[in-house]
Amino acid sequence: MDAKRFAAERAVDYIQENMVVGLGTGSTAYWAIHKLGLKVQEGLNIWAIATSIQSEDIAKKLGIRLISFSEINEIDITIDGADEVDFNFNLIKGGGGALLREKIVAANSKQFIIVVDESKLVKRLGKFPLPIETVKFGYEATLKKLHRLGCEPRLRMIDDKAYITDNGNYIVDCHFGSIEDSQELHDKINRIPGVVDNGLFVNMTRKVIVGYQNGKIRELEKRI
Repeated sequence: MDAKRFAAERAVDYIQENMVVGLGTGSTAYWAIHKLGLKVQEGLNIWAIATSIQSEDIAKKLGIRLISFSEINEIDITIDGADEVDFNFNLIKGGGGALLREKIVAANSKQFIIVVDESKLVKRLGKFPLPIETVKFGYEATLKKLHRLGCEPRLRMIDDKAYITDNGNYIVDCHFGSIEDSQELHDKINRIPGVVDNGLFVNMTRKVIVGYQNGKIRELEKRI
């Protein structure tokens, strides 16, 4: 946990006065939001857009000012975690159930910083099941079409009830195994009626901050 915390706090150092900041969701983003809250209490002036109700609630408690997309043109920096990061900086996200809002925020950010611990670095994506957000209507048919792509789709359940996202949708976790072409799979999944979006984030980040159990922090930059 300390590895994530130190890396998340390093990412917050990139936030400057009068920036619009995207707040991620999950255990890593939790530390980033708390560090940002301390800076705000010390006088840093920023605005934020959260990727989940959970992160929004944390930000409010810490005195971070929240705004909506109607009030801005773009986000300066978004800090978020990932469930897997491959050597090409492609990601699997959505373990926390917020992939759709996370992708919307990331796609509207000038800089998208990913923070992970060393265990999330992989040669190829796919060991972590890929989360896919689907509408409730006809989800059984959607699962069948996902199965035809070569995965084992499972409706995410919490306490014996279907997990519901902040957008009122379902999450389907798909076990594809090793993913050879992230962009191709991303596009095939999103062409299925009923799919809202999926947790493959392809070519969306150029900076990954990695925390190690020995206390070391590495900042990885993708060459253009």
